[in-house]
Amino acid sequence: MAKVELKKPIVEEISEAIKDAQSVVIVDHRGLTVEQDTALRKQLREAGVTYKVYKNTMMHLAFKDSACAELDQYLQGPSAIAISKTDATAPAREIVKFAKTAPKLEVKGGIVEGSVYDAAGIANIASVPSREELLSKLLGSLQSPITNLARVLNQIAEKGGEGAAEAPAAE
Repeated sequence: MAKVELKKPIVEEISEAIKDAQSVVIVDHRGLTVEQDTALRKQLREAGVTYKVYKNTMMHLAFKDSACAELDQYLQGPSAIAISKTDATAPAREIVKFAKTAPKLEVKGGIVEGSVYDAAGIANIASVPSREELLSKLLGSLQSPITNLARVLNQIAEKGGEGAAEAPAAE
């Protein structure tokens, strides 16, 4: 079997993974211990992120003629790829969080919702909360005035029962 035929399924696997991805982050995983790599994979899996190590030539072939074509500039040295189809900030957030405990893990760059970012840009994206956190904060801020109004009305009703009977008599 020719080498090209052996590579084709791997290239198709990468192409399929990045096709509808919200974000793709490329990292240099050199220097990670087996325990650290296992912990990173577990953390990413729990966040719904696909993480795999591929040869740069395979990623280069898969990125060609796709939205990830601009990521070719980051394919030097050993590379791993983290892909999320649901949460645009999850790969960046989880990798940057893990890199604080494992300084050997280096973010090279990535694409988030169609925009290419270098390592510094990915670090900035990592500070953005997840969609669920943002929605809960929005709902909390929408609910807060209503809750405060209900609390005030409740206090007025409790005191108003006593004060309301006396107020008309005072007039």
